[in-house]
Amino acid sequence: MSFPPFDWWRTVFFLIPTIAIYTIVLGTLSVASSLLDHRGFFAHGCARVWSWLILATTGVAVEASGIEMLTPGRTYIFVSNHQSIYDIPILFSTLPYQLRIIAKKSLGKFPFLGWHLQRTGHLLVDRRSPDPRGILKQWTQLVSKGVSLIVFPEGTRSIDGRVARFKGGSFLLAIEAGLPVVPVAISGSRHVMLKNRLMTRPGRVTFVVQPPIETHGRYQPTIEDARKLADEVRAQIRTIVEGADAPAR
Repeated sequence: MSFPPFDWWRTVFFLIPTIAIYTIVLGTLSVASSLLDHRGFFAHGCARVWSWLILATTGVAVEASGIEMLTPGRTYIFVSNHQSIYDIPILFSTLPYQLRIIAKKSLGKFPFLGWHLQRTGHLLVDRRSPDPRGILKQWTQLVSKGVSLIVFPEGTRSIDGRVARFKGGSFLLAIEAGLPVVPVAISGSRHVMLKNRLMTRPGRVTFVVQPPIETHGRYQPTIEDARKLADEVRAQIRTIVEGADAPAR
């Protein structure tokens, strides 16, 4: 009879209870703050602290590069590959911007985490019956508040580290809004927590920001141009990720 490895015991009996406490405490503060701060800026601060605590407790070190190419205070659409559920805390703890995510609507049902997403300006989409006009309206409202958006255009986490084809919908919205798209390549996070596996391991993650791609005046709000932009961004991210993917330790 074989026993689970140490990292499994550490995950189940230490990390999950500890992260649950972080989520309850900071989720409560976030939701409470939404009663007064309708922009969600304080709530975003709670999300950044939550993210930092998760990474520190798990033992995840992030080596970031390229952030200096961004203009402080500008609104961007950050487009990232998706390897692990740790990608969200990695993005929130690393990017010094007011961030909101575009995620599936079912996440809003989770206690504390879902309440935070619903109350603080994140865009939750019903993938079974998406409403393009409603999404565009919410997108425009978020952008008008000066917040940047995070998009995972693969639609799901990668199992083997390969970057799947990017869906074009979010790129069409970026073109219509005239906002710059920033490719973000995350490598190594899938080894921290593999998809469909209840075990985390300490590790090192590389986080590479590519130069912003201006959409205003360069692309037209058509399906063809959205597809072209999606392929361009994917190619940049894929080159970095699939050339650097390796076990976290």
